[in-house]
Amino acid sequence: MPTYDYKCSECGHLFETMQSMKDAPLTTCPNCGKETLNRLIGAGGGMIFKGSGFYLTDYKGGSGSGSSSSAPSPKSDAKPAAPAAGSSAEKT
Repeated sequence: MPTYDYKCSECGHLFETMQSMKDAPLTTCPNCGKETLNRLIGAGGGMIFKGSGFYLTDYKGGSGSGSSSSAPSPKSDAKPAAPAAGSSAEKT
């Protein structure tokens, strides 16, 4: 269930509560009893990654050696980089 922040515009009471997403927003302040609550926009909890890491090999089945024979190998037939414009090799 998500946590929502509320602030009373009358007395300034600030609090958070856990509610279902289907529940209607609260309207009555628990501090002063007036119906002047506003739901605040929050950043949320964010993701938390725990563990040794999240790598491609963490989810592969098999021997567990960490290397995979199906991994693509770097291509050796790549074209060499073009010389920079105005280099001394182009001057005649």
